[in-house]
Amino acid sequence: MDTGFIDAHHHLWRYIPPGQSWMSDGMEVLRRDFLVDDLRGAITGVGITGTIVVEAERSIEETLWLSKIAANDDLIRGIVGWAPLTHPEIASELEQLAQLPKLRGIRHPIHDEPDDQFLLREDFNRGIAALKQFNLRYDILIFERHLPQTIQFVDRHPDQVFIVDHIAKPRIRDRALSPWKDNLCELARRQNVYCKLSGMVTEAEWSNWSIDELRPYFDTALEAFGPRRLMAGSDWPVCLLATGYGAWFETLNKFTAALSESEKEMIFGSVAADVYHLRPRIS
Repeated sequence: MDTGFIDAHHHLWRYIPPGQSWMSDGMEVLRRDFLVDDLRGAITGVGITGTIVVEAERSIEETLWLSKIAANDDLIRGIVGWAPLTHPEIASELEQLAQLPKLRGIRHPIHDEPDDQFLLREDFNRGIAALKQFNLRYDILIFERHLPQTIQFVDRHPDQVFIVDHIAKPRIRDRALSPWKDNLCELARRQNVYCKLSGMVTEAEWSNWSIDELRPYFDTALEAFGPRRLMAGSDWPVCLLATGYGAWFETLNKFTAALSESEKEMIFGSVAADVYHLRPRIS
């Protein structure tokens, strides 16, 4: 079945000043509401037929809000929400959340934690271990410095499906490939780990990035994971700090130009559909 053209990673939010803690100076373009009608405007002409919306607020309230939106809109085919994974009663929390019809995964922003070893905490790992019984994936949001710990973390959960967001945020603005490249390739040896081609432009200089600057990072992700474990995402509206919605997918089209049609179909649709168990698209 044709899965369509899926944006595997975007956000929606209601802006309440001063905004989330990560909305630092220079991010004024993000300090407003971004709702599903705004998303529809952004995807016009791009060909997107379905999306996966990802948490941005680190709250169950946001996850419930996203679920209400998704329940009434066929464009949004999956949700990656938030859950308190370190909570002693996380299994009962997940049991309730798993009833949300389009919830497909959970994310906790590791890169916001002051402890670089957070991924290895026992309480956090107990929460991760509870995901599989509810058929939930886990999105890994880290900086490249967290990759060694991430490898150890993933090895604790060989039967859990993981998705690395934003190719693990390499130091693109510093033109640094090492040690990110070696660590990402090592992580990708674990067949239960997938990766999103997203968030690259905001790790470069926002107003002065180029395709040539990004290409080594794309090529590394392709080498590491191959088309069968990569999925395309916009990271909209965060991407607006550096590029437009359509412009990012044009960039991805250039990166993937040499691939076969079946390989492109994997990256731009079928991998996300398979990994997140998305419902069939309603025609």
